[in-house]
This record gives sequence, C-alpha cells and structure tokens, in this order.
Amino acid sequence: MANDTFQFLFAQTAPANATNYWDQTLKANLYGILLAITGNFLISISLNLQKYAHIQLSEKQNPKPYYNSWIWWCGIFLMGIGELGNFAAYGFAPAMLVAPLGCVSVIASAIISVVFLRETLRASDILGGALAISGTYLLVTFAPNVSQQITAYKVQRYCVSWQFLIYLIIEIIAFCILMYLYKKKNVKHIVVVLLIVALLASVTVISVKAVSGMITESVNGSIQLIYPIFYVMVVVMIASCAFQVKFLNQAMRLFKATEVVPINFVFFTASAIFAGVIFYQEFQGVAFLNIFMFLFGCLLSFLGVFLIAKNREEKTSEIPFIDLGQIPGKKSTDKIQPDTSSASYGSVNAEDDEGPKAFT
Repeated sequence: MANDTFQFLFAQTAPANATNYWDQTLKANLYGILLAITGNFLISISLNLQKYAHIQLSEKQNPKPYYNSWIWWCGIFLMGIGELGNFAAYGFAPAMLVAPLGCVSVIASAIISVVFLRETLRASDILGGALAISGTYLLVTFAPNVSQQITAYKVQRYCVSWQFLIYLIIEIIAFCILMYLYKKKNVKHIVVVLLIVALLASVTVISVKAVSGMITESVNGSIQLIYPIFYVMVVVMIASCAFQVKFLNQAMRLFKATEVVPINFVFFTASAIFAGVIFYQEFQGVAFLNIFMFLFGCLLSFLGVFLIAKNREEKTSEIPFIDLGQIPGKKSTDKIQPDTSSASYGSVNAEDDEGPKAFT
C-alpha cells in the first residue's frame, strides 16, 4: 500500500490531483521558509537594537532606565513580530525545517553587529557565515515535502501513536534524571541545563506546530478551534515555553552567552527534528539521499554557528573593581581598585588606629 502511494505521488505521468497536491505542498513549504527566515532576521535586528540602546545609555552620565528608550521598545516590537513569524511558519512548513533556520538569526546578528555596531569582523565569522549559509541552502533544498495540513483529528491520532508514546516515556525518564542531577546533586554543568531546555523544547515544538497548524486550517475554512485538543495544546505550549525560558535564563546566568548560544541551537534543533520525525512522521516516504543531505545541512549550520559564536568578546567594565558591599562589623568600603603589583594586594587599611587588617 505504501509503495502504491509512493508511485502514485512520484510517477512521471502523475494525475492532475497528485500534481496539485505536490504544488500545494511546495507552496506551503515556501511560505513557511519565508516566514521563518523573515522572523529570524527581525529577531536579529531586535537584539542588536536592544544592545545599541544599552550602549547609548551606558555612555550617558545620568542614564535613564532602559525601558524609557524608544530604541529599546522598537527592538521589543520587532522581536514580537519575528516570533510571530516563527510561530506562523510551523503552520506551513515541517518542524524539522523551521527550527534549523534559526541559524539565520545568528548570521544576520553577526553581520549587523559588524556593520552598525562597529564590532570586529573575524576570519571565523566569515567561515562560519559561509558554512551556515551553505547549510541553510541544503536544508531548504532537501527538506521533506510532506503535507502540513494539521487537523484536530490528526493531532489526536499522533498523540496515541506507539512511537510517540515510547518517545514520551523516554523523555520523561531523561527529564527526571536531569532534574535529579540539577536539583539534588547540584550538577550545574552547561550540558545538563541545556539538555533540560532541549527536552522542554521538543514538547514546545510539538504543541506550537499543532496550535499553529490548527489555526491555519481554521483560517482556510476548516474550523479546528472547537475541539478540546486545541486548548490542551495551547496549555502545553504556554507551560513548556515558560519552563524553557526559566532554565534558559539560568543557563545565561551561569555561563557565557558565547557558550550557551551555539550549544542551545544544536540541542534545540536536534530536539525539533526528533519531534518532527516521531510525532509528525516528517521523514515518512522521504528518499535516503534527501535525509542524508538534510542532516548534512544541519551539521554545516551547527559548525557555522559555533564558529560565529566562538571566542566572541563580551564587553566588560574597562576598570576592574571589587564590590565589597556591606561587610559585617566594618564601615562600607564601596568599590576598591586592586593594585596587583602591590604587596598589600587583597587587603584594605582600616581608618582607625588598629592598623591594616587583611580579609578575604
């Protein structure tokens, strides 16, 4: 039966209805690709606008709060539009294609920061950008052309499929182990934290695509919003997004952004591909060459993002200081500039007659 269907869809003398199906699928994928690329490009602009607003405020003697800057609010607005574009893209294109296109944001952000923020252009940026663009081309060219008509009936059927149930059980067990290591054993390794984010991201991708797909079908005339599964997916989407952002923020607090960004991109993309393959069966009926070239495109994008983020300098204060805060039993010393060449480095002189007292 599957072979008959494959021959029916890909025969050289295909009937008119098969040709229309193929054209509609290609057109839907194109819409999703354009929405994802545009959304990620707007997100990169928004991040650089917010960064520029913070730079401007830091140069003023009496800076106002960043939320009073119209530039910062422009960045927030563009980020909202970009995320909306990404959300809509899941309703047209496969999840395994939309997620890797997040590398567009990294490429565009690097270009914008060099052109407008006058950051240094490095050889690794050029090589990484070339690899990421090549990978994006392969992703778009060899992406699976499967139907993206997501209905409530399909989502319900996918939820009880044996492959998804096995995947869900494995994911729950892995999540519990990682949370045990993170909370009980206090393992704060970057891989542990970002694996938790990735497991949550796979659930987010499944629910976002379900919600976006059913909204798209409803707009096209086939109302899907009357089914309970739609609202179940909305709740799952909001909850998984909230916890994902929570752990991602913790990762950004514990580790450098140059470490978090590339690793999170790889983990998120891998989780989205797994979610698309297992839940939405997006590799079903796809030729082996297409699968290989698609995964090779993902690999090139991963390498490109790593090279762009590798050893990128983070701006810090030009004058180092130690903020001692309020030390119990002593007067406030505010900020003390250390002189590393001095023999008394690491000590302060008390203002009374008790003489110098070293402390750590």
